[in-house]
Amino acid sequence: MPFAFAPHNLIVLAVLGLSAFLYLIMQQPKHAFKLGWAFGFGWFGFGGWWLADTFQTYGHLPYIVGLFVVVLFGLIMGSFLAFWAWFAVKLRQKDYELFWIFPLVGVLEEWLRSFLFTGLPWAALGNLLLETPASSWISIFGNYGATLILLLAVSSLVFLVTTKHRKLATLGLTICLLALIFSPRIEVPNKPTHQAALIQPNTAQDQKWDAAFAQNIMFGLAKLSAQAGDVDIIVWPEAAVPMYLSHAPNWNAWLTKQINTWHAPVIFGGIKLIDNHNRTPKKSQSVLFLAQQGETARPFVGKHHLVPFGEYVPAWMPWLSKLVPDIGDFEQATDNGILTVGEQKFGSLICYESIFSDEAAARVEQGANVIIVATNDAWYGKSPATWQHTQAAQVRAIETGRYVLRAANTGISAIISPDGKIQKSMPWWQDGIVLGRYQPLTHITLYQQWGNIPVLILVFLGLGFGLVQRYRGKR
Repeated sequence: MPFAFAPHNLIVLAVLGLSAFLYLIMQQPKHAFKLGWAFGFGWFGFGGWWLADTFQTYGHLPYIVGLFVVVLFGLIMGSFLAFWAWFAVKLRQKDYELFWIFPLVGVLEEWLRSFLFTGLPWAALGNLLLETPASSWISIFGNYGATLILLLAVSSLVFLVTTKHRKLATLGLTICLLALIFSPRIEVPNKPTHQAALIQPNTAQDQKWDAAFAQNIMFGLAKLSAQAGDVDIIVWPEAAVPMYLSHAPNWNAWLTKQINTWHAPVIFGGIKLIDNHNRTPKKSQSVLFLAQQGETARPFVGKHHLVPFGEYVPAWMPWLSKLVPDIGDFEQATDNGILTVGEQKFGSLICYESIFSDEAAARVEQGANVIIVATNDAWYGKSPATWQHTQAAQVRAIETGRYVLRAANTGISAIISPDGKIQKSMPWWQDGIVLGRYQPLTHITLYQQWGNIPVLILVFLGLGFGLVQRYRGKR
């Protein structure tokens, strides 16, 4: 399953893996829960191997503790797949009912995973359709609609090959084929009107907060920005400025002077101290600042969806901060997530937020006509996680019908068009500039209008029908 996602994009492996998963629970329904957990552990436990390196390198924990975190991650994520297999088997009255119950419960599982335990919709199955013509359905039914199409295809293949219900399987495959042939067209401007410069400084994570490297970091950002030329917006990554500017007046004055020479607004990532209503201790916010020529006041927007165990300690685990003191003490933002430059309204998604459909939809609801994703993927090292994170940004572009300007510290920095295609990018782990065109758009996609409601109604109606059938069968 991990190899089905970016950067490998071997969707056939997902089809094979999910088909084997369905076949096994059909053959051994009594062991569905264990089979689901094993499948989920293999997918997310082995797929999340990079977490061990991250915890060792940046969390300053022994590698064995990092491995324990990977195992724990696999077990927690595997529990969702265990629920998928168990509930699908419990709900079916006859074996052929798994044909539609398996896909519907699969969508339910992904929806639950998006908000339970603060939510982690990482490696969503709908992301796999990005490389297919069916990806445009995401603009209507969102990521869960794409997941449903994929799982219907899987279910149809299994029933065609392993059962006598070939008419049912043929119907499912026909629906999937029609979805490919008659996928809706997403309009993309032929000549986008604006020019963007995305700055990729390639700052190593172990240097970012080291005062000895602050000058090199700031000078490097300024040098790249000065080379951008005549553009409409310059975007720096998340936490590009490695200090509290409010506590560094000399650096603040120097940065203002530099920005005044570039003749372009700059959106840059930083951290900001907030007094938390005069309570102590003070807390931090991960924010994006907007700096424009001749202005000293800088509007800012903060991060709305924080990373548990990385940017805050959940209230039900206060003891963890004593074990891992490097965990951040960040405050959740309550602003609307919009930075305005003339008629351009930039909706901000800071790092982790870009994997959540509702965060992007909320920015568009507030009037965003361009989406900014500012991130620091140096945490992931040279693992597939960076590419999978970029996939999520591509899906957000299709769902919202907006250009996405993704500025990443070590990459992948990219300009993504409303059809999810990467228009311009540069190699990761290099410093440089991504220069490309974009356009503020006001079109509202059907997904933006209705959200996940149509797909969830279909899921709950289908599963409700299954529950009624099971109850009647028992009677």
